[in-house]
Amino acid sequence: MRIAAGGAIAVHAVTELASGPPLPTAAIEQLAAGIGVLLIAGLWTPIAAALAVIHAAWRAFVHPGEAGFYLLLATLSVSLALLGPGAWSVDARLFGWKRIETGAPL
Repeated sequence: MRIAAGGAIAVHAVTELASGPPLPTAAIEQLAAGIGVLLIAGLWTPIAAALAVIHAAWRAFVHPGEAGFYLLLATLSVSLALLGPGAWSVDARLFGWKRIETGAPL
């Protein structure tokens, strides 16, 4: 899930940067590329996913023709923010993988 969301954000950001946008747009797309890399690596996943939600919602508002894709990306990012990075991530290596036990099995 991290690779799908982070890869989509990073690829779209690099594609936008290759077209030579004006400076404010280029700065936002560089930030988006960084968010994508953080999601792929699983570093600061809840924060990066929350920023990805904001970026995807903004892109859906600015580009209404592609709103479906960006709303799907925002939904995927919300789920990443809530679920966390998973076992194979930098966060899991640095801080340990959290597992919640819900009670004794029947």
